[in-house]
Amino acid sequence: MNGKKISDSDINQMLEAADWAPTHGMTEPWRLIVYAGNAVTAFCQQHAELYRNHTAPENFMQGNYDKLLHMGDLASHIIIAITQRGHLPKIPMWEETAATACAIQNMLLTAAGMGLAAYWGTGGMAQHQAMKDHLQLGEEDKVMGILYFGYTDITATGKRNIPLAEKVKWVVS
Repeated sequence: MNGKKISDSDINQMLEAADWAPTHGMTEPWRLIVYAGNAVTAFCQQHAELYRNHTAPENFMQGNYDKLLHMGDLASHIIIAITQRGHLPKIPMWEETAATACAIQNMLLTAAGMGLAAYWGTGGMAQHQAMKDHLQLGEEDKVMGILYFGYTDITATGKRNIPLAEKVKWVVS
């Protein structure tokens, strides 16, 4: 990412795309927290401090702390994607999680269509109880990822390790 700022209207387009994800029982379990402006740097600082404060001293690695601290240095916006347990207990949690993943994919596809760079991170403290507490999430809620968005000077190329033909089986009658 190169540090150039994305307009809030473009971010809103991505959020609107997310809102059209499929959802069983119309529970719409995705929740999105958007950090913009100075809040991007503030979140990265908070994330790094969560790591410092909730990592045993013998496991703490300064490099990991520094990476979390600077992850957003050139990002325009950070969006935290959360699965919030729906109000219909008959809907299994895996379906709520799948719906949120679809919302994330919709955002990523929209960003790609706009020529934006995106990074979907699930490391650091994203899956840790300390992050859930920091974000004031419910017991069954889950952070699905921390998404970094920005402009880039690099042309995306993409890569796949397994040929499509090895992942698809056609059944024809």
